[in-house]
Amino acid sequence: MTAPAPLAVLDACYRTHVGAGAPYALVDFPDHANVGDSAIWLGELAMLRHITGCGPVYVSTWHDFDADAFRRACPSGTLFLHGGGNLGDIWPHHQHFREHLLATVRDRPVVQLPQSIHFRDPARAGRFAALAAEHPDFTLYVRDARSHAFATARIACPVDLVPDSAIALGAQPRGAAEVALLMLLRSDDERRDHGGAPAAPARVVDWLDDDPDLPAGTGVAAREAQAQARVARGLRLLAQGEVIVTDRLHGHILADLLGIPHVVLDNDYGKIAAYAAAWPAATPVATAATMAEAHVLAERLRDAG
Repeated sequence: MTAPAPLAVLDACYRTHVGAGAPYALVDFPDHANVGDSAIWLGELAMLRHITGCGPVYVSTWHDFDADAFRRACPSGTLFLHGGGNLGDIWPHHQHFREHLLATVRDRPVVQLPQSIHFRDPARAGRFAALAAEHPDFTLYVRDARSHAFATARIACPVDLVPDSAIALGAQPRGAAEVALLMLLRSDDERRDHGGAPAAPARVVDWLDDDPDLPAGTGVAAREAQAQARVARGLRLLAQGEVIVTDRLHGHILADLLGIPHVVLDNDYGKIAAYAAAWPAATPVATAATMAEAHVLAERLRDAG
């Protein structure tokens, strides 16, 4: 029996919680320049709009959530928590917000959209596990087998394995490349030492700086415009390369949506390899352990193309 396509798996996940016309809130908007989180948020919005026919009645970041405004706007609908890779102790603001909501929003379904789980200190998982188990209607979605194994062993709530919501953006148009090799490499807390620096003549970039004309505002329309601007910037950046090397998960996912062959180097806890093992890419992709190997594999991909 053929396994369902990833997008069908994602669609079924969302339809478990909402239907046509259902009100919902979508919180933990990624109010930062990292393109990957905005790609996830736009994918979440696309899925929810497709199923319900409407946008969220309430959105917030982790730092501007207003419980009274949320309840006025969404007195009974499902509360969706933005997915990504911040379930754990690397990005504590998002985790603290998640735990606060589990402790205080107990009168409706709360759904954690697909996340990768990583606690550098496993003891810190205890508080989250306790809050999840105590919540009357909490569902946790994860996007790789390792996160699924951790959650099913430690967290007493419904858990399911589904792909990252950014795939709901679908195939993206790709223009002519500007350089033979583009390297999108992390410059944050998840970066791993890959045993050497990138070699010339690769163009090396990251995507943690917003354009100066980013739209302002905090409402649903403004947040959507901000996410669209960030994803458009990321797609333009990736489209520069004939072949890409990246250690960002959404460098991998968006390169796949663009149809650009690419080489993956992992982040510091193996998030990308774990995701790729669960949800294989449609475009040619190779996995490297070192920077030197990444250059060799990128050359092979370019020759094969």
